Amino acid sequence: PGALDLIQKVTSNDASKLTPGKVQYSCLPKPGSEPGSGGGIVDDLLVYRMERGDDPHYVLVVNAGNIQKDWEWINAHNTFDAKLENISDHMSLLAVQGPKAVDTLKGFFTEDIASMPYYTAMYAEMKGVGLVLISTTGYTGAGGYEVYMPNPLAEKAWNAIMEAGKPYGIKPTGLAARDTLRLEMGFCLYGNDIDDTTSPIEAGLGWITKFTKDFVNAPALKAQKENGTARKLVGLELVDRGIPRHGHTIVDAEGRTIGVVTSGTQSPSLQKAVGMGYVPTALAKPGSEIFVD
Repeated sequence: PGALDLIQKVTSNDASKLTPGKVQYSCLPKPGSEPGSGGGIVDDLLVYRMERGDDPHYVLVVNAGNIQKDWEWINAHNTFDAKLENISDHMSLLAVQGPKAVDTLKGFFTEDIASMPYYTAMYAEMKGVGLVLISTTGYTGAGGYEVYMPNPLAEKAWNAIMEAGKPYGIKPTGLAARDTLRLEMGFCLYGNDIDDTTSPIEAGLGWITKFTKDFVNAPALKAQKENGTARKLVGLELVDRGIPRHGHTIVDAEGRTIGVVTSGTQSPSLQKAVGMGYVPTALAKPGSEIFVD
C-alpha cells in the first residue's frame, strides 16, 4: 500500500498520474553537498504501474550499473512500509528497436501490440517463450519494444526474435550502437551527461521534475527552476573536421575553459560530428559558437 508514497518521495516525476499499464521516465534526485547547490541525480529510471490479477504493483527499471546503489537509496527512504523486491539478477531484457520492430514481434502475441501507445506496457504470453512483460519503451528514439522475461526464457526469446526478424533485416546490436541513437535524440546517459553532481534542471530534465508534490531535494530544484542555473546541458554540432568525445574541454573564442563534452560521436544518421556538454547559460542559446579542444 505504501508503494506510491515511496515512489513519489524518491522520484522527480509525478507517479500519481500513472494508470495501470502506463510508463513514466523519471530520476532519483539527491541533495548537493555544497550549500546552494542544485544537488545531483542518483540515477534515471522508468516507472511502470502494473497490474496482474489482483496484484497491483510498480516496476522500477534502473541502469544496470546502478542497481545496488539505487536499491540502497530507495530502501533508505522507505518510511512508508512499502514492500520492495530486487528481481534484477533473475530478469533479462531484449530491446527490439526500429521501424520493423512491430513486424518482427506481432506474430508472437494474440494482443494487438501495434496499437500500444508510446510508453505503455502489459504482461502477455509470448508464443513459444512464456509470460513476458512487453513495453513500448527503449532508449533509441527509433521506436519499438522492450521485452522482459525470467532468465531461463532469454535464450529461447532471443532465438525466436532473431528468426522472426530475418525477413526484416534484424541485426544484433550492442550498447555502442544504442549510444549513437540515444545521442542523436539528445537523450541523457547516466555517468556521462547526468550523474550525482548534475541537477535535473541543468540537464534539461525540468519536464520530469514536478513540484506538485514533495520529493527529495525539491526545494533546491524549485529554486533552480525559478532563478535559473549557471550552466546548461546543450547539444553541439562540429563545423570543422573532428569528433567531440566524452571529457574533451569546451572553450570560448579566447581559449578559456567554459565546459566539458559529456557525450560525442560521428552521427550515422546525420553524417556529422555531434555531442552534448555543459556550457554557461549565456552560451546555451541555439546558434551559439563554442570550441571543442
